[in-house]
Amino acid sequence: MSNVGPVFDWNELGTRARLLRAGSTLLDETLRDGIQNPSVRDPPIAQKFELLQVMNELGVHVVNAGLPAASDRSRADTEAICREISRSKLAIRPAAAARTLVSDIVPIVEIAQRVSLPLELYTFVGSSPVRQMVEDWDVGELERLVLAAVEFAVREGLSVCLVTEDTTRSRPEALRCLWRAAIDRGAARVCIADTVGHATPDGVRNIIGFTKQIVKKAGAKVGIDWHGHNDRGLALENALWALEFGADRVHGTALGIGERVGNAAMELILLNLKLLGLLEDQDLTHLVDYCRTAAKALGWDIAINYPLVGSDAFRTATGVHAAAIIKAEQKGDAWLADRIYSGVPAGMFGRTQEIGIGFMSGASNVTYWLKHRGIEPSKGVVDAVLTAAKKSHHILTEDEVMAVVRSVA
Repeated sequence: MSNVGPVFDWNELGTRARLLRAGSTLLDETLRDGIQNPSVRDPPIAQKFELLQVMNELGVHVVNAGLPAASDRSRADTEAICREISRSKLAIRPAAAARTLVSDIVPIVEIAQRVSLPLELYTFVGSSPVRQMVEDWDVGELERLVLAAVEFAVREGLSVCLVTEDTTRSRPEALRCLWRAAIDRGAARVCIADTVGHATPDGVRNIIGFTKQIVKKAGAKVGIDWHGHNDRGLALENALWALEFGADRVHGTALGIGERVGNAAMELILLNLKLLGLLEDQDLTHLVDYCRTAAKALGWDIAINYPLVGSDAFRTATGVHAAAIIKAEQKGDAWLADRIYSGVPAGMFGRTQEIGIGFMSGASNVTYWLKHRGIEPSKGVVDAVLTAAKKSHHILTEDEVMAVVRSVA
């Protein structure tokens, strides 16, 4: 991005590398990790199809279709999603999750064979010392599970990613052992899982650097995934850093919904990549549809101040802010109006700037509001509405403003 225009971008000074390398991909976990959140509902398959369609329109590369071994419904829905991808000729590719048990992987193999569609397997194993203490496991036992599971899945034609659960709290020697076992048996990817949201950006840099060394020494072409949770509020930041530090695939969920406080939010990953100039040709005007479709399907309430899709994301009633937006519009400069008080251009993502009327508003707010509804902003009407707004303790609703307008008419 050039710094010769009206916006001086300090973000671009000293930038070391592009975040998104050629071949980098995004994996959407909403239909697997997302529905593991304790407060959501598992939506009917028709709503899963709707969400799948929007993911595809956004250019998301891979969708985790589910955990087939969890239940008969999960198995049926995973297969139905794969069939929908095939039937509708969607570009998005399917994946499915399983423990590192052959019995968990068998249903995925059967789905892939019935649907005749390439299916990626994300098989996970608990690798951290705390999990080993709870389960009385040892690394040798885990290695045997990994060897058997990966060997079986590769032999059956699946592309395999080994997910080391709680990677960011696991010992180097355990990770080296498990990843090498998977790679030696033909795994195509390894996934660094920040399962409990423990990592900081320094941790992201350290663990990805370590992983790259293991992959290099193995002498195989193996991709590196990053799967991060938000327990410390760092999931989005860590996902972006993961791309810069060398991961070639990051995971996210709609609205960040997932286990406990959730995951990296897919829409915010996409938003930031777009604003960083890395998705210049990608149309993200469906991003709001993606969030609203997911919220409806999962029974989730979107916070009013949530970035991009919250009801207040592009709404102001403050006189100074509103006046600046209005002046930019009066200049006929939509680009300027969409950026004067917004670091995220609303129009780029299918939203518009909104101006309300409240206790911190000025006459320009009222005039703008009335004009946009085809109402003549006479001085009497403007003064009456502004007086009512100054006496209120909230932003006036449409009905409240119209009641004042009718009382003056």
